[in-house]
Amino acid sequence: MSKQLEDFIKANREQFDDLEPRLGLWNKIEGQLNFEQEEPEQPKKGDVRTFSLGFVLRMAAIIIVVMAVGFMLYIQKSAGTKVDYAKINPEYAQQRIRYASMVQAKRTELKELTKTNPELYKEFSADLTKMDSTYNRLNKDLATSPNQERVLRAMIRNLQIQTEVLNQQLNVIEQYNEFKDQQQNETKSI
Repeated sequence: MSKQLEDFIKANREQFDDLEPRLGLWNKIEGQLNFEQEEPEQPKKGDVRTFSLGFVLRMAAIIIVVMAVGFMLYIQKSAGTKVDYAKINPEYAQQRIRYASMVQAKRTELKELTKTNPELYKEFSADLTKMDSTYNRLNKDLATSPNQERVLRAMIRNLQIQTEVLNQQLNVIEQYNEFKDQQQNETKSI
C-alpha cells in the first residue's frame, strides 16, 4: 500500500507543488524560535530565588538531627575508651593492681621520709614523673592498640621498674638518715 502511495505522489508531484508558502513565513518562524531560545538565558534583574518557610525548617531539622547523631557517636566513642583489664588477661590485671598499689604505698613512704629534705624528694620525684608519663601514655594507647596484652605487659613492667626505683630511693634515704644520725651521735660523744 505504501508503494502505491509513493507512486501516486511521484506521478502527481506537480499538482502538490502548486502552493508555495509566503516569502517571509520561514523568517518569521525562525525569529520566533530564536526568541524562545534566548529568553531563558537572560537573567532578570531582581529575580531572587526564594525558599518557603517549611523547606527552611525541614533543612534546619535535618541538620540538627545529623549533628545530634554525630555528637552521640562521639560521646559513645569517648566513653568506650575505658578498658577492662580483666578481659584482656585476668592475671595481668591482678598484677597491675598489685604493683600500682605498691608504687602508691612506696611513694607515700618516700614523701614521709623526705619531709626533712625536700630537695632530695624533688630530685627523686623527677625520675618518677618521667616513668608516670610513660605509664599514662601506655594506658592511653591500650584502648586503641591491636595487641592489648602486650601493652598491658609493658604497663606492668613500667610499674615494676617504678617499684624497683622507689625501693632504691628509699634505701638511699635510709642510708642517708643513718649516716646523718651517726654524725650527730659522734658529735654528741665528742
